Amino acid sequence: MTVTFLEHSGFLVELPAVTLLFDWWKGDLPPLSEEKNLLVCASHRHPDHFDPKIFSLDDGRREIRFLLGKGIRLTGRNRERWGLSEETAGKCQVLSSGETVSPLPGVAVETLPSTDEGVAFLVTADGQAVFHAGDLNWWHWEGEDPAWNRNMAVDFQRYAEPLRGRRIDLAMLPLDPRLGADGFRGPRYFLELADIRRFLPMHQWGDFSFTEKFLAAYPQFAARTIPVERRGQQFTLE
Repeated sequence: MTVTFLEHSGFLVELPAVTLLFDWWKGDLPPLSEEKNLLVCASHRHPDHFDPKIFSLDDGRREIRFLLGKGIRLTGRNRERWGLSEETAGKCQVLSSGETVSPLPGVAVETLPSTDEGVAFLVTADGQAVFHAGDLNWWHWEGEDPAWNRNMAVDFQRYAEPLRGRRIDLAMLPLDPRLGADGFRGPRYFLELADIRRFLPMHQWGDFSFTEKFLAAYPQFAARTIPVERRGQQFTLE
């Protein structure tokens, strides 16, 4: 498995038979294999997760499918605004939470609800399980209404429950420095809930040093955490 960090929550994951692209809106893509199918996932409509330029990847060079989180609407107006052809629109599927689909041969995708918008993706392909949380996170904001924070905690734990005990070879999880130490809540819970073999932090707004603070607080996760240090960084995972 080769993984390229593109920007923010954007990652390119290259498996032996398929390439997975998650939440690409910024950053340069490395050359894409024409021998592999391509699955493009956009978790939700926020502009730091979805850009309609993804549809330009349907260039006829490979088999491609697009999975879009609910809220990304393929209305006639949007299709015209995005320059989305009827042929490419036919390769798109808008997903709500709790769905299981097989968009390409040998690829299974499950969706989880988000505590913000859209969905999270659990993709199984080539014998590997890859999880991209989108904005499914334990959002705990200092100064927010305590009842809101309590409801967030309940919702997050309920939405993440389908992952309990499951083996996940790679998980891309929000580790957001804007929340301060409360930003540790989400990844810590995921890492304790599921059998996550490798964790890549995302949604860090360029503050990559926040991973060091997380690991200083929870050194037990160091062996499973792959720090992201720069845009375009590439990882090869055994």
